[in-house]
This record gives sequence, C-alpha cells and structure tokens, in this order.
Amino acid sequence: MTEHSLWRFSRALHRAINDRHFEDIEALIDEDVDWAVYGPIDMFPFLGARQGKAAVLQVIRQLADNFHVRRFERESIMLGVDSASSMLRYSLTALDSDKPISLRVAQFAQFRAGRLINMRVLIDTFDLVEQALGRAIHLPKMTRVG
Repeated sequence: MTEHSLWRFSRALHRAINDRHFEDIEALIDEDVDWAVYGPIDMFPFLGARQGKAAVLQVIRQLADNFHVRRFERESIMLGVDSASSMLRYSLTALDSDKPISLRVAQFAQFRAGRLINMRVLIDTFDLVEQALGRAIHLPKMTRVG
C-alpha cells in the first residue's frame, strides 16, 4: 500500500512554511490547482481564492513570511482514494510580533496522480480575529422576536 497524497502534501507544506524549503511542495501542486482559504481577507490578504500553481505558491511563501508552525493536531480525518478531509488545530507564532496564535481549520483536499488539484480550508475566523487584534470582540446582544 502506498502513502496517501495528503501525508506527503502535509509534510511538504510544513517544511515550506517553517524551513522555507519550497521544492517539495512545488512538485505536489497541479498547474491548474483551485485553492480557497475562507477567512478575513481584509486582515490577512493571503487568504481567499487562488487559481493556478504560481498563485498558490505565492500564498505559501506569504504564510512562511508571516508564521511559524509550532504544533498541529489532527482532530479528525477522512481519507478517500484521491481526497481527504480533516479538522486540524494549529499552534502558530506570528513572526512580526512573536505572538502565539491558535486556530482551528477544516480542510478539504482533492488529488490527481499525487498532486493537489483542489483545496478548500475553512478557518474559525472569529477566534483568529480576536487573537490578531489582541482583544475580545463584543457583539451586540441579539433581541428576541416573539
């Protein structure tokens, strides 16, 4: 049995972010990859949708410029032949402030011939924004109708 594409991709992604070693990740991304990380793009411009290998590699370089992955835990994972979905908890360090950041993400990936062709990531953005701002966000109380 061969190793699932997600494991190779995950290792290469973390090496790219932490060690700025991009060669392995480049080989695992399809030229026509469709990529979207849903989150507050006004605060984090490297989030959002990207099309094509060059655009995705640029996002990965921006992540490497801004964060260091201290730790991550896979809370849940489902593997298909050419797909994977997982719930992950990340502990990061913001490089500009040396500030710790903790976040949860849901990741959905599709592969073809061992290369990433589609990635969707959903971030627990409320918690992320509070951490980035360094303070709690107080929302107005909702009024009941009825």
